[in-house]
Amino acid sequence: MQQVYLDNAATTQVRQEVIVKMQEALATVYGNPSSIHSFGRSAKTVVEKARKTIAKYINAHPAEVIFTSGGTEADNMILRCAVRDLNVETIITSKIEHHAVLHTVEELAKEYQVKLHFVQIDAYGNPDLNHLESLLAKDETKKLVSLMHVNNEIGNLLDLHAVGNLCQKYDALFHSDTVQSLGHYPWNFKETPIHFLTAAAHKFHGPKGIGFAVIKRNSGLKPLLFGGSQERGFRAGTESFHNIVGLEEAFTISYNSLAEEMAYVKDLKAHFINGLKRELPGVAFNGYSADMDKSTYTLVNVRLPFNEQKSLMLLFHLDLKGIACSKGSACQSGSDLGSHVLTEILPEEELKKPSVRFSFSKYNTKEELDYTISILKEFANS
Repeated sequence: MQQVYLDNAATTQVRQEVIVKMQEALATVYGNPSSIHSFGRSAKTVVEKARKTIAKYINAHPAEVIFTSGGTEADNMILRCAVRDLNVETIITSKIEHHAVLHTVEELAKEYQVKLHFVQIDAYGNPDLNHLESLLAKDETKKLVSLMHVNNEIGNLLDLHAVGNLCQKYDALFHSDTVQSLGHYPWNFKETPIHFLTAAAHKFHGPKGIGFAVIKRNSGLKPLLFGGSQERGFRAGTESFHNIVGLEEAFTISYNSLAEEMAYVKDLKAHFINGLKRELPGVAFNGYSADMDKSTYTLVNVRLPFNEQKSLMLLFHLDLKGIACSKGSACQSGSDLGSHVLTEILPEEELKKPSVRFSFSKYNTKEELDYTISILKEFANS
């Protein structure tokens, strides 16, 4: 039986080069970066080098990069501090955001009585920018817009400049969960009309438990965690030194090989889509996930023409055949609830059919994809 990992939107295989760098860091640079002696100074130098590396690749200032434990912490930090410190009274988001955003803004609405508005979503999962503008123009309250760049379930790409320009027009703050985007697309933070970004290393072949927020300078945000003066006083706690080293290495390799790896994975996705269409009549694709221009090249969300009985067994059958994929966000995999994203965009009858997210990386091959298609075809005919 083959082992095929097609759940790269949940997490990615750590690059061997990253593992080596992290092992070296753990073995040789073990001082606390906050200590003033030579051991500590050596560690601090490495942390600040990593910060500068990240800033260079996304054209941000190093002071705008704050290391966190991952995307969820970064989203929480930004949204909570914006309400607490910047007098945000209204948050505009969508019902198909990652739960790191949705659950956070729901709590903020309870705790701070923040007004919460959801921009309308079309049948493909795209926000209605005319409706967004009407929400921005609705009143004079201080507003923050939070819309993700790449949807983690259906892969749709948001026009960040269009949204950012609307936010500028109405003097609103703009936050985007870019966890599925940073490390996979070129970025220019200085030239994008946005205030806050988030990233997680394990989405671009780095270690879990480390990520960063990008916060525009002089934003006015204050610390969420208090204690030491780490991260320029913005996030207390001893830095996860070896993870920061791993993040830097993964980020560096991702951007130095971006064009080559993007072309390779795009070809995999196109091959998979064409194979599914050829071998499984009636297959459909959710959102814009089958559109190579309007969705990320790293995933496809497939709606299969199976009855309800087969639907219940599909993921179990794929797992038995060694194929790893998911029905949506890995964060919700233990839940009996269906995808909140698909619930917003599909009619009830289509929701009864099984939808599966397959997501790709440089470590996948066309042979693995052909095997996956053959297993799906065999299951359909069983």
